[in-house]
Amino acid sequence: MATTKPTTDATFEADVLKNDKPVLVDFWAEWCGPCRAIAPILEEIAAANGDKIEVFKLNTDENPATSAKYGITGIPTMNVYQNGEVVKTIVGAMPKPKLLRELEPFIG
Repeated sequence: MATTKPTTDATFEADVLKNDKPVLVDFWAEWCGPCRAIAPILEEIAAANGDKIEVFKLNTDENPATSAKYGITGIPTMNVYQNGEVVKTIVGAMPKPKLLRELEPFIG
């Protein structure tokens, strides 16, 4: 069963930008309540749709370079990457049905 995976400044290019599948990256931090609230929803989405989309988590406190590169100023922010490009940005925690609607183009 697929689950969310960690990525870092060092592994982001290989994990995300060079991935053949669409990739959802959750920019989060340990102290962020909404980030913790959405984490189980992202686990469920990863488990149910792992064949269509990969879900990575990037801790913004531990990986400031990637966060700065993509202009992440508030968390949780989730970017969907396809072919190395940001194709969708979702800001803030939301209920699972709403998040699934946002991801519909990528998970069908």
